[in-house]
Amino acid sequence: MKRRILYLIATAFVISVIFIRCSKPDQSSGYPVTPVSFENVRIEDTFWSERIKTNREVTIPFALQKISETGRMDNFLKASGKMEGKHEGKRYNDTDVFKVLEGIAYSLQVYPDPELECYADSLIMEIAAAQEEDGYLFTGRTIDPQNPPIGSGAERWSQLNSSHELYNAGHLYEAAVAYFKATGNRELLDVAIKNADFLLEVFGPDKRRDAPGHQEIELALVKLYGVTGKEEYIDLAKFFLDQRGLEHSSPPYPDSSPFSIYNGKEYMQDHKPVTEQDEACGHAVRAVYMYTGMADVAALTGEAAYQNAISSIWNDVVSYKIYLTGGVGARHTTEAFGDKYELPNKEAYTETCASIGNIFWNFRMFLNSGSAQFQDLMEKILYNGMLSGISLSGDRFFYQNPLESDGGYTRSPWFEVSCCPGNIVRFLPSLPGYIYAYQGSDLLINQFISSSTNINAGGNKLEVKMTSGFPWDGKIKLNIGSKKKSPVTVRIRIPGWFKGFAHPTSLYAFTYCTNTPIIVKLNGEDFDYKFENQYLVIEKVWEFDDSLEIDWGMDLKMVRSADSLLENVGKLALQRGPIIYCIEEADNPGVDFDKIQLVPSEPVNYEFDADLLGGIGTLRFTGMQDGEKVYLTAIPYYAWSNRGAGKMKVWIDAM
Repeated sequence: MKRRILYLIATAFVISVIFIRCSKPDQSSGYPVTPVSFENVRIEDTFWSERIKTNREVTIPFALQKISETGRMDNFLKASGKMEGKHEGKRYNDTDVFKVLEGIAYSLQVYPDPELECYADSLIMEIAAAQEEDGYLFTGRTIDPQNPPIGSGAERWSQLNSSHELYNAGHLYEAAVAYFKATGNRELLDVAIKNADFLLEVFGPDKRRDAPGHQEIELALVKLYGVTGKEEYIDLAKFFLDQRGLEHSSPPYPDSSPFSIYNGKEYMQDHKPVTEQDEACGHAVRAVYMYTGMADVAALTGEAAYQNAISSIWNDVVSYKIYLTGGVGARHTTEAFGDKYELPNKEAYTETCASIGNIFWNFRMFLNSGSAQFQDLMEKILYNGMLSGISLSGDRFFYQNPLESDGGYTRSPWFEVSCCPGNIVRFLPSLPGYIYAYQGSDLLINQFISSSTNINAGGNKLEVKMTSGFPWDGKIKLNIGSKKKSPVTVRIRIPGWFKGFAHPTSLYAFTYCTNTPIIVKLNGEDFDYKFENQYLVIEKVWEFDDSLEIDWGMDLKMVRSADSLLENVGKLALQRGPIIYCIEEADNPGVDFDKIQLVPSEPVNYEFDADLLGGIGTLRFTGMQDGEKVYLTAIPYYAWSNRGAGKMKVWIDAM
């Protein structure tokens, strides 16, 4: 009898867990295009699978080690009274813990790991214990309210322009939502809800009115709404956005203070109401997080003025303020956007976090419009500006990503301000969610990463398997099956570089275009298809054994900048497929990087080297130095600085 009772209890527990995991609220995002969520896509790709595996096996454990060694986790123990001592590190260090937890959540969804999940659960218990009774969670103040970390303000919310209290909360919400979706464990979600409900009591039109100095809470509140259905969270996100450009209660810092930078309204996009902003300015990460939040709120509220503003800002960025690699934020001093055409190569800041945030923003722009140009830009950032931020080994990082180096800059194992490693930890395992989408009953295939998924598009259940040679080979193969014997429209993005477009605007252009014909075969035979808005469109009744093969072809391209970008006058860059190339000292010993010249008329030979840098496509070509021929090798930009410090260039003087 006792054994039967235990069996019934265990069975009930299992059923309850299944119910929790299968009954998570999933509110509409409001966007006309719906992405296939990361948990429903499995990447089976030699290029990205290896990086996601490294993230799981190396980067996540390394990050957990670092948040322990640097006292980031101890701060939660001190806040709960389980440990004595002062707060360690910066006032925003809590977010590094939250971002690592978010990355663990994405990883667990695809690769269950009971030991890692158990450890993450233990971290969450300590975070919950550190939360104050009313919902406030900010370890720097809870540990010693009379002596909070510099920049936090004397009291709660008193220095919101620099305190990062709401920035911390936003990353808490993102981690909580991801962990709940992945595991069904709602302990961190309950912490986030308690904190968000507390914010509803503090902030609002008839309460405290202020704008956070570092945007993040806005997009995070929308994610929290997605699993709770609580519309007040959308209202609060919109409230914070609408506070920008108004007078606030945070006092200015003295000009002599290192925090006086927070007095600058443009620095944190607080110089105008968000609906009146039409140019990208200020701190690049804050900016792209804000634009992402504006897009989310616009989709849910129908706030057309938001969408109009970020469309104008996007045009400003792609016309004047983005690097060939997709990086944004040119200025070192303020990690900020510069003026039009202010894109120095050697001094480029191009923070890794800004590249990841730029993907977030462009993804929302795509979901709102279905336009392939946003996916083109995402592809460029994925394979270049974002991927350069982490070493092949998974335990070395770039904070900034210059396009030229004299040899004194190389990757670091960690940073005092470690936002970038944490962002990579959470982004890489979420990559499956950027491949497929659907609009009504149409299936959209946007990124060519070998993967499989089962989706329900317009009531039609589809099984999709994609095999891709990207980024080295332009061939892809699609197997699509439909359980309904009814037509399904499949839309496949035609890469901009294949069509001869180096960039959405004339900021960058190819020096020539070969117009390689597209090769498309269905079950080995030619057939009729059409083009619509940079998508290859095929409508048919799909059978499970149907095989669609496409070859985009990957010709070498030479890229030039607009004449107004004075930094690059007389220079060219090399691109093949989505990959931007650079020359690095390790492959070109004895070459004077200040004197080398590219000869456009000379052939450039592509060769895949399976033994170099984890397997990469290389370019070999002839250049000139002091009137003599020299033989050069170029490697993908993302792979530089994996063999120690050395000189590097993306833009090369041309004859």
